[in-house]
Amino acid sequence: MKISGFIEDFISLLYPRVCAACGNSLFKHEDIICTYCLYHLPKTNYHLMEESPLDKIFWGRAQLAHTAALYNFQKKSKVQHLIHQLKYKGRMDVGIHLGKLLGTDLSQSEAFKDVVKVVPVPLHPGKQRKRGYNQSEQIAIGMARAMNIEMDATSFIRTVDTETQTRKSRFARWENVKEIFKVTAPAELSNKHILLVDDVITTGATLESAAHMLLKIEGVKLSVACIGFARE
Repeated sequence: MKISGFIEDFISLLYPRVCAACGNSLFKHEDIICTYCLYHLPKTNYHLMEESPLDKIFWGRAQLAHTAALYNFQKKSKVQHLIHQLKYKGRMDVGIHLGKLLGTDLSQSEAFKDVVKVVPVPLHPGKQRKRGYNQSEQIAIGMARAMNIEMDATSFIRTVDTETQTRKSRFARWENVKEIFKVTAPAELSNKHILLVDDVITTGATLESAAHMLLKIEGVKLSVACIGFARE
C-alpha cells in the first residue's frame, strides 16, 4: 500500500490533478471538480419547477414534456471553463462527470422516472471526426449511467454540417439549423420517453429543430436537458 501511495504521489507531481472548473489542485477524495466548486457552481434546479425559464423558451415552439439544466451559464464563468475543457481540450471525462451529476438529480425527480433513453444532440460526422468525439454524447453517457438507462447515439443523426451559432441572431440561429437532423431508426424511439441532451442551450434553436424531427415519431414523449443554460 505504501508503494502504491508513493507511485500515486509521484504521478501527481508529473501530471497534477486539478479541478476542471477552477484549476486548483484536487484532494485525493475529489474527482474532476473540487468540493468548493461543486458547492458554489450555480445550479438551476429547473427540474424541480413547474414552469422554469428553460420551459418558457420552448413554449409555442416544441411540445416538450420536461426540461432540465444543471447550471446557469455565463461567459467567463467556471461553468464556461468546464464546457471549454470538454469541447476543445479533449476532456471527455468532464462531460461524463457532468452527465452523472445531472443524471443523479433527474433520477430523483418523478418527472423523469419514465425516461428510457438518453439521446445526445448529434454532431455532423465530419465535425465529429475532426474533434474526435461528440461532447453531448459524453454527457449522455454519464447521464445514462446515473439513471441506469440506455444511451442511444445511432437512431438520430445530423445530416448537414452547420456554421457556428456564436454571434448569430435568434432568427439566424433558427435558419442555420432547419432540417439538419434525421431519424434513422424510428422503431427504436417510438412510444418511449426520450431525453434529448445538449451541452449548452442559448436560444434553443438547435434543440427546437431536433425536437421537431423527434416529435414526428409515433407515441414519442420528449424532454430535453443540458449542462448550461445561457439566459439571454
